[in-house]
Amino acid sequence: MSWNRVCDLDALIANSGMGAIVGGRQLALFYLPTQEPAVFALDNWDPIGQAFVMARGIVGDIKGEVCVASPLYKQHFSLQTGQCLEQPDVTVPVWPVKVEKGEVWVNTTA
Repeated sequence: MSWNRVCDLDALIANSGMGAIVGGRQLALFYLPTQEPAVFALDNWDPIGQAFVMARGIVGDIKGEVCVASPLYKQHFSLQTGQCLEQPDVTVPVWPVKVEKGEVWVNTTA
């Protein structure tokens, strides 16, 4: 696995998303300090709205599934699996994240 350092954890805003370019990919990072894991990474590309906007989505919980609502058409995507909750055949890639010594690392080759 090839891990890429993205940022310090304190650069992320709790309970919201932030965009990052990692290994040539646009990612959406979400920091949810009460969750385990606390940081999630998925592609920033909304496959339904056809735009790089996922980092601007609103995070929440639907029936115990931690998700982000796309800011365009409001579909909800699981932060753990990338699956769209309204259209299960639609997914966005998710990427492994680890936090070590206050640094956020993402693996986009997994």
